[in-house]
Amino acid sequence: QEDPPTGVSGAPTDNNIMIWNAVIFGPHDTPFEDGTFKLTIEFTEEYPNKPPTVRFVSKMFHPNVYADGGICRYLAKQME
Repeated sequence: QEDPPTGVSGAPTDNNIMIWNAVIFGPHDTPFEDGTFKLTIEFTEEYPNKPPTVRFVSKMFHPNVYADGGICRYLAKQME
């Protein structure tokens, strides 16, 4: 597996190493192709024992992404 995966980019904000901005570019041959999706990733002092909070800033229609940009908790649990 690539680290980071192809089409994903992220970096910490200028003033807080615990908050990152990230971008996912929509994969080819998917409904998200040509899309650019911005996210925020918030780490806590408990990382890596507790996963970061990930939230889409870009509006998107996906069954596992809530209207406020939050990701379905079931999926988040799968990433732990």
